[in-house]
Amino acid sequence: MHSTSELPLWDDAWVLDRRPARPEVDPWRPHGFFVEQERQADGTIDPVATMLLAGKECPFRCVMCDLWKYTTTTRTPPGAVPAQIEYALARLPEARHGKLYNAGNFFDAQAIPAADLPRIAELMAGFASVLVECHPRLVDARCVEFRDSLRGSLGVAMGLETIHPEVLPRLNKRMTLADFERAARFLTDHGIAARAFVLVRPPLLDEAEGVEWAVRSVEWAFRVGVECCTLIPTRGGNGAMEELRSTKLFDNPPLRSLEEALARCLGRGGRVFADLWDIETLAKCPACGPARIERLRQMNLSQVVSARIECDCESA
Repeated sequence: MHSTSELPLWDDAWVLDRRPARPEVDPWRPHGFFVEQERQADGTIDPVATMLLAGKECPFRCVMCDLWKYTTTTRTPPGAVPAQIEYALARLPEARHGKLYNAGNFFDAQAIPAADLPRIAELMAGFASVLVECHPRLVDARCVEFRDSLRGSLGVAMGLETIHPEVLPRLNKRMTLADFERAARFLTDHGIAARAFVLVRPPLLDEAEGVEWAVRSVEWAFRVGVECCTLIPTRGGNGAMEELRSTKLFDNPPLRSLEEALARCLGRGGRVFADLWDIETLAKCPACGPARIERLRQMNLSQVVSARIECDCESA
């Protein structure tokens, strides 16, 4: 653990000053969409249609976040989000479940206009469940109202990141563990599934600490009512993380850290997935990398720890 006593405050101004140029984003077209297989709470493996929606940037500017690159600086126009969903659904194969990820907060009216929610619910009527994402401090009665408008069940994914007492306050997330616990218990009390995003090796932690605190964070999340956790290897790409890397306050976790974290978290109380988005960047060895990524994929689906891939490389 690096000392935090002499570090500058990583606030909004610090984060914004280090951002590269923002790509142009069309709020009338989704950033991306795809179908992937995912293990459900009942043990079945079903296709899930994921839609990456474009809209207003999240007001919480976390140090490690690069999702702002897929957002706009102005309020999302009314009708734009339903148009994006219609566009994606017309091009996606059939799936049992749906995810609506808007690179921010589904219940932020600047990002998802409240007037669009009934139409969004209509468009998602064919799914057995719908998962959205939101900051814990924006979880409130609006979640229940949207749940009631759906035919299927609702889940809300929230960024827990880490329970490390020194690291979490440094991430500029403007959230405490009490905020997260309140949101998780509110959701579960209202029949809404709570999912947590947990970082593997956030800033200030070395490799061993990064794995250990990821495991502790998953265990804590299950204790406060979370049903499913996703382990996300902390990445660069937003300017702030590049500066932290240059001062040795951050480094990308190697693939072995994600493997170890997932193996240690499975069976802790709920489903745990390793996030495989752009996972190839962590696979440094061409000999074992593909097999180890496939191992992670299979553990995601089976929720059982499989045999470790042996290799003479440094990554194994």
